[in-house]
Amino acid sequence: MTGMNDIAPQSGRIVAVTGAGTGIGRATARAFAAEGAHVVALGRRLEPLEETAAGHDRITPLTADITAGGEPERIISAVLETHGRLDVLVNNAGIVRSGALGTLTQEMITAQVATNLVAPVLLAQAALPPLETSGGVIVNVSTSVGQRAWPGSSVYAATKTALELLTRSWAVELAPRGVRVVAVAPGAIDTPIGEHQGLTPERMAAVREWQLAHTPLNRIGRPEEVAWAITQLTSPAASFVTGVILPVDGGAVVA
Repeated sequence: MTGMNDIAPQSGRIVAVTGAGTGIGRATARAFAAEGAHVVALGRRLEPLEETAAGHDRITPLTADITAGGEPERIISAVLETHGRLDVLVNNAGIVRSGALGTLTQEMITAQVATNLVAPVLLAQAALPPLETSGGVIVNVSTSVGQRAWPGSSVYAATKTALELLTRSWAVELAPRGVRVVAVAPGAIDTPIGEHQGLTPERMAAVREWQLAHTPLNRIGRPEEVAWAITQLTSPAASFVTGVILPVDGGAVVA
């Protein structure tokens, strides 16, 4: 006999996903909704969030700038006011401002640190009380390339590598409080991150060529493949898993 948990393993859970307007965030929000969760989709612009939620009545858009003062607390308050609890926080939002040492500006550095590192810390901190109550999970989205040299994107890679150390540290800190902390490390995934960087089509093609040359499975991954990993790591069936950083990269990190 098939139980409800086999059909909808995330049924009744409340999930907040940052950067949910496109790419991995959008796929993750939809994957959780498909598994029965209610999802608060977070992002700076309403229109992409509404596209994420279209046809998915379990997804609620919430516009927010996660780098703004007081926003983490406002976000968690809004989630609790609407749903009364929080089970999973997915720190997915991230930005890239490529540049080699010698070309970096203060804005390029601080923007990446604020979005990719400071915001996840403050969101996790604001979410901790309800996550402790629910026995919840924090998911940090890193990058597998950050485990290698990444010339031209060293600051981005550094923020993501720091996020992995936070994942391990929080896993130990929060284990006695019943909160699990995990991370996924995507490799080359078909998302609009290059467009958001302002890369030309020619430059993007060169990046894809480099990525394929360093990916043993010899293809670009899909956002849904990363979303699957996130839903699996947060599933009640993964209750003995914490502190892990799971590469979803077609073998890039071991090549």
